[in-house]
Amino acid sequence: MQRTNFGEMACSIARTLDVLGEPWSPLILRDVWVGFNRFDQIQSDLGISRKVLTERLHHLVEQGVLERRPYDRRPRYEYALTEKGTELVEMLMVMVAWGDKWLAGAAGPPVLYRHHACGEISRVDLRCAHCGEPMHPGDIDLLPGPGAAA
Repeated sequence: MQRTNFGEMACSIARTLDVLGEPWSPLILRDVWVGFNRFDQIQSDLGISRKVLTERLHHLVEQGVLERRPYDRRPRYEYALTEKGTELVEMLMVMVAWGDKWLAGAAGPPVLYRHHACGEISRVDLRCAHCGEPMHPGDIDLLPGPGAAA
């Protein structure tokens, strides 16, 4: 079955899904972010097949989200987030806040996030880059941008 190429759509959500819209990719990024940088570590943590992990890692490297770094004389590599990948982790943190609120259940969130700057346990909060006020869907208007479709 041919996969739809979301990267060709004039929509930033669709283009992001083209990079990250496959279910294993965000989990691979999470693993690399928390320090599972080698193939066997990621494979063991996720229980993903070696074939699928190889394909996903290749795609994420090709998209510039991860980079491969040799760590052995043999052809062995570890993976690191690029600047582009680190910004995707910020998006995953927003997903965490939603999942903690709506899906954590009585047990509560599986992971807590301590902010380095203040030392407090916190969560991501979307704010306007211009004025610093909270940004929620009802607080914004959508306007055509320079890359909008005709």
